[in-house]
Amino acid sequence: MGSSSSSYSPKTIYLDVDGKVQRVVFSRYCSPCDIKELLCSSSNIARNTEILLVDPEGALISIDPTMPANNPNSLYKVVSHASSQAGEKEDMFQNVLSQVAEQFSRAFRINEMKTEVTNRLALLEKRVELEGLKVVEIEKCKNDLKKLRDEITSRGGVRVNCNCKYNFIDDGMKLSPRRDIPSYPKYTLSDETIEALKKPTFDVWHWEHNEMLSCLEYMYHDLGLVKELNMNPITLKRWLLAIQENYRENPFHNFRHCFCVSQMMYGMIHLCNLRERLTMTDMCILMTAAVCHDLDHPGYNNTYQINARTELALRYNDISPLENHHCAVTFQILSMPECNVFANIEPESFKQIRQAIITLILGTDMARHGEILDSFKQKVDNFDFTNEEHIKCLKMVLIKCCDISNEVRPTEVAEPWVDCLLEEYFIQSDREKSEGLPVAPFMDRDKVTKPTAQIGFIKFVLIPMFETVMKLFPQIEEIMVQPLRDSRDHYEELKQIDDAMSEAQKKKTESLSLGGKKK
Repeated sequence: MGSSSSSYSPKTIYLDVDGKVQRVVFSRYCSPCDIKELLCSSSNIARNTEILLVDPEGALISIDPTMPANNPNSLYKVVSHASSQAGEKEDMFQNVLSQVAEQFSRAFRINEMKTEVTNRLALLEKRVELEGLKVVEIEKCKNDLKKLRDEITSRGGVRVNCNCKYNFIDDGMKLSPRRDIPSYPKYTLSDETIEALKKPTFDVWHWEHNEMLSCLEYMYHDLGLVKELNMNPITLKRWLLAIQENYRENPFHNFRHCFCVSQMMYGMIHLCNLRERLTMTDMCILMTAAVCHDLDHPGYNNTYQINARTELALRYNDISPLENHHCAVTFQILSMPECNVFANIEPESFKQIRQAIITLILGTDMARHGEILDSFKQKVDNFDFTNEEHIKCLKMVLIKCCDISNEVRPTEVAEPWVDCLLEEYFIQSDREKSEGLPVAPFMDRDKVTKPTAQIGFIKFVLIPMFETVMKLFPQIEEIMVQPLRDSRDHYEELKQIDDAMSEAQKKKTESLSLGGKKK
């Protein structure tokens, strides 16, 4: 449920309540919960009922102060969530049937494999027993039998520590999402929400998953990507749903973070006038890399993967294991015809898009931060928008900016993300302690505070990077760089308060200790 910071008079909407027109007036200061209670009361529905608001065409309206106004000739209707789900039961039943059919299919394939293996064993044993082979040949057959049995045993499971949604034990096998992809409803976005989407001040916390999916879908249409790349709009919906399905419920690296990064990328495209500087393909690469950049993130960073010797670290030889995995899942999803938004472009164009998306996602590994920023600094003073290498470097810096851009947002939007990140860090450090692995001080709940976590990151990572980008796009100073400086000052003030309180507590403890000794 989106909101805009612009001021406007109280809003009036009109409802169809049992065939009668009901007028509802509310202030822009109302919360979505307040508005929902008001709608329930106006529609004679129990106060705590989960409700949906639909327009005359059946499209959902986001229940928040920025919802588009209507008139008595175009009435909205309030329906309970339970009744709206009745039509979904048949789809759910079909999904269950599909999953059962798939399980049967897998079972039959397993039986076929067992039959094949049994036949091979029987054939080898028959050769040993009946053909009177020479001793050397008999030993060879025994070795064949042993290898075959070892192979069967080893197939029981090869995954180590990393519970990824995809299993890579058979490289040649096409992988599928976790479950059948459902549909999601159409939402009507207000003009206020559409404008807010283009700005870093956008509040990402007031949106549900279905609404975030609708916003992402809108971005692809608004930028002209659907038309330019001849994307099937239904395929775009399925692809976005598959993306959402394959983000885990981590405290930080989840689908809301994916949306946050994608919305910031969409905002930077507008703020920096990139539609006039870059090709449509470049913008598609930027948006798609942002959407996919943390797919199936397990909640434990690369350092943990490498130290714990997980399956991902072994698979990718300790080289950006998570980022390589995000890329692999991205293209596994795109390999499914029903989710392939690039199905209608030429193979050579797809090859270039694929390579560019991989480059950008791999570039989000913070271990490469210095390398990428230094490369951009060497080009920025004489930047050439016709130079492919310059454009490639710019895109890598842009996705890095968006990936770690939370502190660009207003404090009330940015600060909850710090709590989420620290929670994810603490979960990892607790596990590292229990497994006897090294623990980074900035992730240790016994050593880090919110101010100490943020000050260094803002001063030495965020501000230098955004100030470098500002040389190419001066318009970001007021909207993006100044908020970073304000955030740095905010956390430095908090640290001074924390230090003063710690010092006072220390003196109090010493005083009590001395008082005890005198007695």
